[in-house]
Amino acid sequence: MAEFETTQKVPLTRGDDGTIRIAGSRVALDSLVREFKDGATAEQIQEDFPSLALRDIYAAIAYYLQDTEVVEEYLHRQQADAKQIRSEIERGQSSETLRARLRQRRALPIK
Repeated sequence: MAEFETTQKVPLTRGDDGTIRIAGSRVALDSLVREFKDGATAEQIQEDFPSLALRDIYAAIAYYLQDTEVVEEYLHRQQADAKQIRSEIERGQSSETLRARLRQRRALPIK
């Protein structure tokens, strides 16, 4: 008789940058959870991320539903980190050069 496994394996992996992804893919847990929270079914999520196996999508959703507080905390940290990085990038870039090029391009006659 085969042994019945009572523990579930969650197909998640954490990258060097701290981002949690669905194992074997580049799809971030953030993206999957966002779609699920927006009302998408596992099958609809698979349409958007065809590289994911349906069983992995269901497992990730089950993990989210089991440990919602932990996952939400992770998602908030990810959002805060992204906001900080975006702010640093924007501070380091001057849009004046781009604006000058756009003004110059607008001044050219239309061919």
